[in-house]
Amino acid sequence: MMKKLTLMVVLFIGFNSCNELDLLPLDRVTTATFYKTSTDFDGAMFAAYSSIQDFWGTSTETLSERGEFWKITMVITDDVAADDVTSDGISQDIDNLFIRASDVPFAAVYTQIYEGIFRANTVLENLDGENELTAEQKSVFEGEAKFLRAWFHFQALKLFGTPPAALQIIPGLADQALPNATQADLYTAILADFQTAASNLPESWGSDNTGRVTSWAAKAYIGKVQVWQEDFAGAITTFEDVIATGPYSLLSSYEEVFAFDNENNSESIFEIQYGGPFSDDNLWVFDDTHSENFKASQGTGRGWYWDAGNGAPGGKLGWWAPTDDLLNAYEAGDERKGVTVYEDGDMYFTTFTSLPYDNSWSSTGMTLKKYRGERNTVPANHAPNQQADFNNERWYRFGELKLLYAEALLMTGRAGDATDEINDIRGRAGLADLAGTATLADLQQEKRVEMALEPHRWFDIVRWDLGPTVFGAAWDAKFEVFPFPQSEIDRSGGLLNQNAGY
Repeated sequence: MMKKLTLMVVLFIGFNSCNELDLLPLDRVTTATFYKTSTDFDGAMFAAYSSIQDFWGTSTETLSERGEFWKITMVITDDVAADDVTSDGISQDIDNLFIRASDVPFAAVYTQIYEGIFRANTVLENLDGENELTAEQKSVFEGEAKFLRAWFHFQALKLFGTPPAALQIIPGLADQALPNATQADLYTAILADFQTAASNLPESWGSDNTGRVTSWAAKAYIGKVQVWQEDFAGAITTFEDVIATGPYSLLSSYEEVFAFDNENNSESIFEIQYGGPFSDDNLWVFDDTHSENFKASQGTGRGWYWDAGNGAPGGKLGWWAPTDDLLNAYEAGDERKGVTVYEDGDMYFTTFTSLPYDNSWSSTGMTLKKYRGERNTVPANHAPNQQADFNNERWYRFGELKLLYAEALLMTGRAGDATDEINDIRGRAGLADLAGTATLADLQQEKRVEMALEPHRWFDIVRWDLGPTVFGAAWDAKFEVFPFPQSEIDRSGGLLNQNAGY
């Protein structure tokens, strides 16, 4: 996943996806000869990370994906609206809570999740073979692979409720289908893998391995999973260890968190690494299963989809835009609003020019600014053809951890301590402390604006049972989980059961 090792990822994917290894010339790489050195295992490991980058991918060769993960985590929420003229039909349907098992987003993300799990399992399966690894190297690779396997299963659990638990490689194409797992079994497997990662991984890596997961990241994820599991006492113990002795801290400036020249900062727990730029960074070859992936860096189409359209300079799509509901959630003086959203009259920045933002460029009169803005309008963050940018995705950061910790404190009667955590977040945003002791509603409000236009709001709506409050009569209890892709249901031959209502 590290930027200088993109070629290693591509080489690994190329041979691993081949279905006719016996037809390759004898001097070419095979699975029997590949898993020998630490460099070999690095390449295989980075391929597992690479599947995460594809969540937002654009592909013209597989399912015709168009940034699908944004649709099912952000466009679906009250924070974002799909442009009713320029965006695709699935975006507009999802924005209106019209969800089908045959929709591309669910097949795309399901595929990437289980591809990532397969790649992690492949590393684990080959650790005990004949290779040159030391016992310490094997331990670290086991921890890293199990971290990612747990991470992918956790995403599947949040999305689908009872997805299969894929804990080993299954030989034979006829036996690939797996049944639904129970949530209890999934939580057990996820926590066991994160525990192994916390024990085996180093606390930090050298600068040549920036972005690889650490033991502290694994501990931070254990706490997050415990919150989802409603083991609030366990989460408090875990988070207090991370907060007291871990390497993380809040940055003094909210804008600094998302700055291209400040990737992997002290607030970053788990960050999706992007490379680039190459000269041929066409958006549709970022998907690492595309036949031309060797021509491109791995980057993100965030700007292509989210930057202003409708005649705005830069000529982007502007498919999705922040809503008035999100804008109205910010208190007066909240510095996060100006980092997150472009409004009428703001100075709008592209790599071409800067000029006052015109609200006619968006159907809501606003455009996403987070990860964008003047600080991030630098050539190194953009492909020459302007389709891609390379600012890392800050997936899990210390600001969220502190709010998860505050939630656990509230749920166990420690409202005073929770208030301190929330006030830390508010202080960084330029806001005064809460007027009194924090309530769950205060926590929910603070998390919404702190994490705005990051892929978390939908899962909070679901687990806090806010669906009827947020969406009114449009809400249906079946939305607590998404449908399994119909293609997977069909392929399983009845082994995988569809979620109720789809």
